[in-house]
Amino acid sequence: MEQRDYTIKELEKNELGCNYRVQVTLPMSLGWYDDLYLVTCSDSGNSSYKIPFYYHDGNCVYFKGDVFLETKAIYRFFFTFNVNHRRMYLNRFKETVDFLDNNTLDKISVNYDAPEWAKGAMMYHIFVDRFKRGSRKKMQPMENRSIHNSWNDKLVSGPNEQGEWNTDFYGGDIQGIIQKLDYIKSLGTDIIYLSPVVRSQSNHRYDAGDYEHVDPYAGTNDDLKQLCDEAHKLGMKIVLDAVFNHTGNDSKYFNELGTYDNVGAYQDPKNSYYGTFYRKHEDPTNGKIYFDHWWGMPNLPVCDGNSKNWQNYIYGENGVIDKWFDLGIDGLRLDVADELSDEFIEGIRRAVKRNKEDGFILGEVWKNAMKMNRGYISSGKGMDSHMDYPLVDALIRYIKYCDVSKLRYTIQDILNEYPKGSIETLMNFTSTHDISRPINIFGSNEFEEYSEWAWNCRNSNYDYLNNYKLSEEEYQKGKELFKTYLFCMNFMPGILSIFYGDEAGVVGLGNLLNRQPFPWGREDQDLVEFVKSMGDIRKEEQFLKKADMNIVDITKDYFMFERTSSDGDALISINRTDEDKIINIPFKYEDSNKVYQLRKSTKDVLTPYGGNAIIKQ
Repeated sequence: MEQRDYTIKELEKNELGCNYRVQVTLPMSLGWYDDLYLVTCSDSGNSSYKIPFYYHDGNCVYFKGDVFLETKAIYRFFFTFNVNHRRMYLNRFKETVDFLDNNTLDKISVNYDAPEWAKGAMMYHIFVDRFKRGSRKKMQPMENRSIHNSWNDKLVSGPNEQGEWNTDFYGGDIQGIIQKLDYIKSLGTDIIYLSPVVRSQSNHRYDAGDYEHVDPYAGTNDDLKQLCDEAHKLGMKIVLDAVFNHTGNDSKYFNELGTYDNVGAYQDPKNSYYGTFYRKHEDPTNGKIYFDHWWGMPNLPVCDGNSKNWQNYIYGENGVIDKWFDLGIDGLRLDVADELSDEFIEGIRRAVKRNKEDGFILGEVWKNAMKMNRGYISSGKGMDSHMDYPLVDALIRYIKYCDVSKLRYTIQDILNEYPKGSIETLMNFTSTHDISRPINIFGSNEFEEYSEWAWNCRNSNYDYLNNYKLSEEEYQKGKELFKTYLFCMNFMPGILSIFYGDEAGVVGLGNLLNRQPFPWGREDQDLVEFVKSMGDIRKEEQFLKKADMNIVDITKDYFMFERTSSDGDALISINRTDEDKIINIPFKYEDSNKVYQLRKSTKDVLTPYGGNAIIKQ
C-alpha cells in the first residue's frame, strides 16, 4: 500500500497558545506536489496552515513545519494538496483532536462514526398513501381532499379541476405496512423509511399541518407505535421523513385557510408562530404581509430556523422529535437538509441522540455535501450521511450513455471526500418520489442525456406524461438494464434503498406518475425474486458492510471494482453492452470458487448486460 501518513507533536505550550510540529509523508507515484496545507475546523471556523516541503527520496515526498494554534479547542482536521493541478485530500474529516490538551498526537483517535446498524443496510422506502390500505374503516371526507374509489384508479398527475395539486388520496396507511411486514422483510430489508406521515393537506405530506399527530388517512400515533414495535421484532428499524424547512399553509402554525380553530401566523403578527415564518415584505399601502414560500409554491411557507420558538418546538425538550422517538422510531431523514442551518441540524442531532444514542440522521442533499463548506455532515455534529444522488446519476449515465469519466470522477470524489462512516451509510437508491421509475429511465428515450440529472424528462407536459406508456420491448429493456444497475449497486458501499414497487415492476414517467399504487397481485415476480436474491447476498457477505472500495477498471464496455477488508475481498464486474465481453481478473481471484453471477456470466466472460462478483475469503 502507498505510504500516506503524518505525525503532529506538541513542541511548546505557553499562555498564548501552543506550537506543534507537523510532518506528512506522501508517495511520489501520485505525481508532483505543488503545496500542502493543514486545515483545522472548529466551532469558530476553518483555518489553513501551509506545511513547507522538506525533501524527497525518490519514493516519497516529505513536508515538515511548525503550526501555532492560539485557541484552545477541539478541532477536526485534514490535509489538502495539489498533485498535477488536481486537488486531493488526506484524512478528510475522519479524525478529531483536542489540540492544546494532549502532550503528543502521534496516535490520534477517531471521534466520528455512523450507527453500526445503518452500515451496508438494505432499506425499503415507502410512499405511504400508495403502498397499501390496511384499515377496514371507510375514509371520511375532508375538505380540499378527494378519495379514489378504487386502488386501481388512475392517479391524478398535475392540478385537478380546481387547480389543486396532490390532493387525491388512495388511503395507503400504516396498518397496511404492518400487514406487509413479512413481505418487506423477505426482500432483505433492515430499514423501513417512511415518507411523511404527519397530518398534511397533500397526499405526499411534505406540507405539514400538525407535526404532533399522524394524518387521519394514514392512521394514528398508536398505529405508528405499533409499526415500530412490530418492525423491531423482525429486526428492522424505522426512519421517518422529517420536514422542518417549511410547513403547509393549511397548518395550525400558519392557518391561511382557517382550517384550525386557533389563529395562525398568517392572520396575526402577535401569534406565537409569527416569527417562525420568513416574511418577504409588507405592502405599505394596505399593511399586508407577504411571506416567503419554498420555490414559490403558495402552499409551502418557509420556516425561519433561527426562530428560538421554532427550535424549541421541534428539537427542544418534549418537542416534536422527542414525541416521535417516544413512539419508537430509530432515525430521521431530513428533507432539503442543505436549506437547514448548521445550528438547526446540530439541535436536531442533540434531540435524536438524547433519545437514542445510535439514532440515525440521513439528509437530503443533491450535491457533494463535503464541498458545500458546511460542517453538518462531516463533523459528527449534524447528519450521519445523506442521499447519494451524484453516484446514482453517474451509474445511470454509465450504463445508459457510456459516460466513463462521470462515473470515475464521482466515485473518486466520494472516496476522497467523505468520512468512512458516511460512505458506509450513503443512501444509494433505485429511485425516489422525486424521480422517474428506473424501468422508464433505462427503457425509454424520454430523458435528456446532457441535462443536469440523468432522470430529467424531455417533456414536462402533464397530458403527455399521463398518457405515456412503455412498449413491451421498452419495458423488457428497462428491466434488464435495471437488473444490471441493481447488481452493481448491491455490491457498492452504503445503504441500498428500494423505492416501493421498483421491485415489482412499477413504472412512471416524471415525479408524479412515479407515485403509482403498489400493484398487489400484479407484481413482476421475476423482478421481485431478483431483488430478494440481492438481499440474500447482502446478508451472506457481511464483510461488505465495511469493506473499502477501489476502482480496478472502467471502460466503455465494462466496470470493475474491488471491495477489500480483513474479513474478505470481492471483485465485481458488470457489462454495459449487449455483447459478451472477456475480462482479465487480477491473479489473486483466479482460484476463488465463490462467484455470484448475473445472466450466467462466468469469471472470465461477462454476458450481455451481465456481471459477476468473485468472493475471496
